[in-house]
Amino acid sequence: MTLTRCFTQVHRACDDQFVAVENALRDGDWPQVVASCTAFCQAMEHHFAEEENVLFPAFEQASGMGQGPTVVMRHEHAEMRVLMDEMRAAAAALDGDGLAGAADTLLLLMQQHNLKEENILYPMCDRVGDMSVLLAELGHVPA
Repeated sequence: MTLTRCFTQVHRACDDQFVAVENALRDGDWPQVVASCTAFCQAMEHHFAEEENVLFPAFEQASGMGQGPTVVMRHEHAEMRVLMDEMRAAAAALDGDGLAGAADTLLLLMQQHNLKEENILYPMCDRVGDMSVLLAELGHVPA
């Protein structure tokens, strides 16, 4: 399995969890809103940590591009973390409008971010070397 395919699947799983937040909000099921929001944010943080702590350093070392696309991706992760914090706070406060606003903004940023990773960064990672060891280290595929 390529890194591109593997991490694209992770994006889709996070997207599904985002939809669960939206569905619970639409249904007015606040316990589910809070639970879904928490699960979504945890999944996103886990994905960001895999990228920032393992993938990006490996790519930077293999490619020699320390000031390349990974800098942009880290910056966008920081922006998304702010919006996820806003979503969690709004969910805890039972503030549907606040949650919807933060979620709408996050959705746009996530879509743009994921397109860049899936069409530019991940294929670059696949081209710089064998990423199967890295994927195994992350627990995505057997070595």
